Amino acid sequence: MSISPNFTSVLSKDWEINFTQCAPNGFLKYTDLCNILQLTAAAHSEVGGISFTDMQEFDQAWVLSRMRVEISKLPKWGDTVTVKTWINSLENSRSVRALEMHVNGEKIVGSETFWAVFNTKKRRPEGLALPFNHFELYPNTKATVHGFSKINLDHDKEIVFEKTVFLSDLDIVNHVNNVKYLEWCLDLANENLILNQKIESFEMNFLKELSLKDKVQIHETNSESTTVFSITKDEKTSFALQLNWK
Repeated sequence: MSISPNFTSVLSKDWEINFTQCAPNGFLKYTDLCNILQLTAAAHSEVGGISFTDMQEFDQAWVLSRMRVEISKLPKWGDTVTVKTWINSLENSRSVRALEMHVNGEKIVGSETFWAVFNTKKRRPEGLALPFNHFELYPNTKATVHGFSKINLDHDKEIVFEKTVFLSDLDIVNHVNNVKYLEWCLDLANENLILNQKIESFEMNFLKELSLKDKVQIHETNSESTTVFSITKDEKTSFALQLNWK
């Protein structure tokens, strides 16, 4: 484990939005927004000595369990965004991390993320094997207006797509990357609402991991203000997404 001499408990990192990250409207894709947020979280874990490389000495990795994102507007191609991150809570096998995205000093995105320590060989959660007391925690400094909520999956829903997990869906932990779930669902949503930036917020729950060649079904339920997607394997829910429309 190596803690950087530049380590601070609050990290800010700049990212330039390039054309490969943008939708046809010229604005950042929601999937790439999530990628940037998670890369910033990873950068903070690296300087703090609890990165993927550090944790792999103990066959451990951070995996995302829940994520809430609130958006006032999206950055566009050529913008430089500043992402700021800090930890609300960190104990044993769980951590809540806050993230904010700013453009020209204006906050445009807030996110609350819930992470679990995952043993990559045993494929189950366990306590963090590395020390973390050097991180100052900020339990009362929130990045979002609302905290995590329960996604209601009890409504009648219809199967809108079936797919098989391919190699390109997997990440370094050898399961479906969390942003892939979001991508699968957004590809089935109303494209006009997405391109016109009508997503006010969205929330994702990652319940069970999916692996190569798994066969899944994607379900959709719509109301006036929300769209809920769920992804199931063998009738058990692996993922849930709630899109809240403006």
